[in-house]
Amino acid sequence: MYIALDAMGGDYAPSSTVKGAIEFVKEYKVGVYLVGKKDILQKLLKKYKGENLPIEIVHADDVIQMHEPPSIAFRKKRKSSMHIAGKLVREGKAKAFVSAGNTGAAMAVAKFIIGASPGIERPAIGVAFPTKKGKPTVLIDAGANVDSRPRHLVYFAVMGHTYVKEILKSSKNPKVGILSVGEEEGKGNELVKDTYPLLKMTKLNFVGNAEGRDIFTGDFDVIVCDGFVGNVVLKTSESLGLVILDMLKQEIKKSIITKIGALLIYPAVKRFKKKADYAEHGGAPLLGTKGTCIITHGRADAKAIKNSLRVATEFEKTHFNEKLYDNINHLLPEELKEELS
Repeated sequence: MYIALDAMGGDYAPSSTVKGAIEFVKEYKVGVYLVGKKDILQKLLKKYKGENLPIEIVHADDVIQMHEPPSIAFRKKRKSSMHIAGKLVREGKAKAFVSAGNTGAAMAVAKFIIGASPGIERPAIGVAFPTKKGKPTVLIDAGANVDSRPRHLVYFAVMGHTYVKEILKSSKNPKVGILSVGEEEGKGNELVKDTYPLLKMTKLNFVGNAEGRDIFTGDFDVIVCDGFVGNVVLKTSESLGLVILDMLKQEIKKSIITKIGALLIYPAVKRFKKKADYAEHGGAPLLGTKGTCIITHGRADAKAIKNSLRVATEFEKTHFNEKLYDNINHLLPEELKEELS
């Protein structure tokens, strides 16, 4: 099995992508296509002693920059590392696509070059949030679709259910909720109100409205929302975590007593940081595409790249797409599918 890695994508690429690929291949014995500028990648592969590993370089003339619009991936830069990596998956040469580059462009590659899974109109990003119960809550969609309709959210729910059950394995019958401004049925905007009765018609373990606080309590396994709201939640949560850590550091430095106290609780802080660190968990999957697609943080270092490749391997080994297709047929009654079409 080979994974196509956009070797030029990310703030620290290509050094981070080459290092991460080498570390991954050594540990997991899975091949990687490094897609990017051949001369640069060859030098880095030699520098980091990865020449004799199952890593192949696939040349790409161009790179999609972070500030460029998503449409450029398939309209103007067809020789970019991202576009060519996507084609490797579409042609069956690679089983998965991983990128730390321009998120919008990566999603465009996944949707329009690799393509959506059978029965899926819109793929969605699923992000696993840590919770106080120790098991994750998957928020879906976290930014792939800023404008969604009720039928899209129903399919997002099935994707989230499959992710929790088959990949995270944190629940055999995931509790599904829809993000709203109140827990009572009937609260929310038009999208939430229109989606609620559709989710009740499914065979999912739908338990009603979830509020923002429920993302971190662990009371829900899957929380569904449109991509605009989901991305705001994701970016706010990332920022809040960093701000809290910075504020704690500032307070700790204020006296010798707090410095001593910090040393005593350091092991606990280290464990907490590991749970919340995106580099430990790899990237977020774009669920509902024909091939596995993992989109990781633009600031991904070698460890984050390695773990993103690991996550891609886990998806392929569990045959996620086959199980998603089965769940669509099993969890959505025929009369509901007709209504959604």
